Amino acid sequence: MGKSYILSIDQGTTGTTAMILTDSLDVISKVTVNFEQNYPKTGWVEHRPEAIWSSVRASVIGAIGEANISPETIQAIGITNQRETVTLWNKKTGKPYYPFIVWQDRRTDMFCRKLKEESFEEEINKTTGLLLDPYFSGSKIRWILDNSPEAQSDLEKNIVTAGTIDTYLVYRLTGKDVLVTDPSNASRTMLMDLKTLSWSERMAQILGINIDILPEIKSSSEIYGYTKGLDFLPSGIPISGIAGDQQAALFGQVCFQKGEAKCTFGTGSFILMNTGETPVYSDNHLLTTVAWKIDNTTTYALEGSSFIAGALVQWFRDELRMIENSAEIESLAETVDDNGGVVIVPSLTGLGAPYWKADVQGMIYGISRNTNRGHIARAVLEAIALQNYDLFEAMKKDASVDLISLKVDGGASVNSLLMQFQSSVLNVILSRPKIYETTALGAALLAGLGTGIFKNLNEIKKRWRLEQIYSPDRSDYIEESIKRWHLAIRKIMTD
Repeated sequence: MGKSYILSIDQGTTGTTAMILTDSLDVISKVTVNFEQNYPKTGWVEHRPEAIWSSVRASVIGAIGEANISPETIQAIGITNQRETVTLWNKKTGKPYYPFIVWQDRRTDMFCRKLKEESFEEEINKTTGLLLDPYFSGSKIRWILDNSPEAQSDLEKNIVTAGTIDTYLVYRLTGKDVLVTDPSNASRTMLMDLKTLSWSERMAQILGINIDILPEIKSSSEIYGYTKGLDFLPSGIPISGIAGDQQAALFGQVCFQKGEAKCTFGTGSFILMNTGETPVYSDNHLLTTVAWKIDNTTTYALEGSSFIAGALVQWFRDELRMIENSAEIESLAETVDDNGGVVIVPSLTGLGAPYWKADVQGMIYGISRNTNRGHIARAVLEAIALQNYDLFEAMKKDASVDLISLKVDGGASVNSLLMQFQSSVLNVILSRPKIYETTALGAALLAGLGTGIFKNLNEIKKRWRLEQIYSPDRSDYIEESIKRWHLAIRKIMTD
């Protein structure tokens, strides 16, 4: 009998990665296909649904070709996705009523402010675990309904569906048959009751959304449907794992026990900590979210997110044009011994946790006549790590636990200068896995569980492999960097 493989589709903010793994967790291929980012107005970020679907198709074809396998040997498909990005479409034809509104988009800020003024924030937080912010999907759905006459008209015909990327991909992969999501994604909409894992009629009423347009909430690991009618995959492959990208990374880092945590360095940076089977509500402006649901067991997490991390390196590359590719920033930063007094606050799309201030812009602070490219490059990397300091401190207070280690992943986790600085700033040991694309790995593991490729979590944990450890060096420079960071934060918050 030939080998069987798992296909993981990681649909991210700037591109889609298809990864093929064996049940021994050996990656045999990985292909990423980027797509266009659209910025119609200041603060608006959109993706065309067909651009996303084309990137999925191309990445899967590329991964199968690179692996040199028959697609018939793929035994399960897992999906992970940018979570709060959402749109509405006609569920009969598949035609979207509007482009996907991306998680970074801030167009619904005034709507959210109005709800705050009407004193809904506490109720929303208690029910959903979220803060009342444009970041989440609910206000985006409301905006599309308000701005698409066609969607409004079709509501009466019961043919409108709203969905995050996972719902859209399952719908397309199953020949437009299946409309589902999982609790990790549903918990990011501001529409799901965190304790019952069902859509909340009350939240839908507050946001002015018809609950009937929302997909069915299933678990994070089960067979939702099978591929059908595709020109790049055979029919009949089970789609058996779904998780939002950050929860998938937590699973891919095998953070199965209460108190275990990870940080993903992607477009933004995201720290999640497993809080067990009981939701822990934050007193420090963090998010309470579902990590995953397997069988009848729900695992919760605390999350702190920074909107800009790897995107800051992209800005440094594409807008300042000081480097030609992202990897060059590390060698440029190493040309200087310190940041030369330069501090960057990377609030290019507002500040996330623990500040949640949507209307601030970024700032470069401390430039002098002696500032050079190396200083700015170093400040870019340090900014990513310093904003995580605030998240980490808030998380330790909420969870009443003093973490001594943190697992790291994502594209920027290969930057050793950044990882060493991050370890020192947090004063914890950082562990980087052999497979640092743990978002895609987590989706694959959930898919494998859903089809019986993996029998249980212990079997997965035994196969997980560590690559490198970074130990903290809490020097005077680190202490001074943290002080200057907080000085810059105070300036930007009071301007």
